[in-house]
Amino acid sequence: MIQRIQSIWLLLASVCAFAGLHFSFYSGSVDQSQSMVFLNGMYNFPISFLTIAIGTISSVNIFIYKNRKLQIRFCLFTLLLELLLLFLYWTEIKKFNIGTLSLSSVLQIFVLFFSIMSLLGVYKDKKIVEESSRLR
Repeated sequence: MIQRIQSIWLLLASVCAFAGLHFSFYSGSVDQSQSMVFLNGMYNFPISFLTIAIGTISSVNIFIYKNRKLQIRFCLFTLLLELLLLFLYWTEIKKFNIGTLSLSSVLQIFVLFFSIMSLLGVYKDKKIVEESSRLR
């Protein structure tokens, strides 16, 4: 389990997703009051739900290493959820009058990158197992 590199990628994706709950993605003001509002993983229900779902699915995906087909599906599902989450962040950013991206917004890009890397690792494992069973 831990000796496989995709377990590390999945763990990093999970950590970055759960860190997105606390660290802001965007900060600025929504209305004319000029009060600072931080857009993070706890901003509203859809963003919170997707952030928690991505982190949980990535965490669970580490432990289903014996079923590679299901693991590939979970990786693809995580990628789709992450793209949906980035779209939701983008639509929420449009509601701000002024503001700037936070440095921690890179965490969401890292989740996307780590999910892609874990998908490639699981796919390589699947290919190795198929080739070794063909040789028997």
